[in-house]
Amino acid sequence: MFRMPSCLLKLTRVVLSHKPWALLILIFLSVSFAYIKLHSTVWEDPRSRGPPYSLSAEISCAHSVPSSLNIAAGHSPSTANVFFVETSEQTTPSYLFSCSVESAARTHPASRVVVLMKGLAKGNASLPKHWAFSLLSCFPNVEIRPLDMTELFSGTPLAPWYLQPKRHQEPHFLHVLSDACRIVLMWKFGGIYLDTDFIVLKNLQNLTNALGIQDEKELNGAFLSFKPKHKFMKLCMQDFVRNYNGWLWGHQGPDLLTRVFKKWCSLRTIKSMRCKGVSALAPEVVYPIPWQDWKKLFEAVSALELHNLLKNSYAVHVWNKLSHETKLEIPSQALLAQLYSQFCPATYAKMKQD
Repeated sequence: MFRMPSCLLKLTRVVLSHKPWALLILIFLSVSFAYIKLHSTVWEDPRSRGPPYSLSAEISCAHSVPSSLNIAAGHSPSTANVFFVETSEQTTPSYLFSCSVESAARTHPASRVVVLMKGLAKGNASLPKHWAFSLLSCFPNVEIRPLDMTELFSGTPLAPWYLQPKRHQEPHFLHVLSDACRIVLMWKFGGIYLDTDFIVLKNLQNLTNALGIQDEKELNGAFLSFKPKHKFMKLCMQDFVRNYNGWLWGHQGPDLLTRVFKKWCSLRTIKSMRCKGVSALAPEVVYPIPWQDWKKLFEAVSALELHNLLKNSYAVHVWNKLSHETKLEIPSQALLAQLYSQFCPATYAKMKQD
């Protein structure tokens, strides 16, 4: 509804006291005013109308996002970015993918949570129609962007490596590509990198220049936190190219980080320590469930057991490569189901709905 301006009201009185033909003029002016009002609403500045992607009707942001996360538009976070990367063409995120990003967004309300996806078309302002994009768009600190690898690797030792066509035929190329992206992101921009099978329990910002110990033999790069242009990440890029072997699983990922850390600290075996400004975090910090025990994620635990298990943990790695085919009962007392419920409740609600 619109309010008729005072000039039209005065004109109405004049028309009613004069000849009927003047009524046609009044009708014409009223219709014209209504058209102008409607036109100005449709063509207002798109920046004032929010993101171009319209949220799915099945997702209610008011119920998905707590008021503490409803930060004002244009807010400029003061802390480091949190990065996620999808190196395949996949644009249909899983529940675990959604939970990873949601849990990071909730525990890092003052940070940008940047999701880089190779499958998104560059220059396209709209996201694919999928419930996960709709849900994650409810979080004002989440940014979902196309991943341009040529641009990302430019100016680094990995640029010529990426441009070699034969690399793309290797059996583990997508995983190697992910290994490459994370160390370049840390080198160029710094911040926090997480695999999309992490559930974040606490804010990770105070874990600086750090990576986690997977077991007594090896570090893992599923979590990385570094200042930009850190020498450790530069050495990782150099080792990536110098000792490249894309045919051996893990050689460019956990094995690479382990090699570089051992040289960095002059170690023969891996142990929890801080050396020359870089920390190797104890397994319970970000890998509280060892990969050998991944089935424990699907076992029922009490609230007390869960608390004791995770009291020293900042995040839980779900080992999706091993666990992705295992059915999770929702709702249940399974450890993983409880993590979904507590740390990504919007995703959990969607899981229950489905």
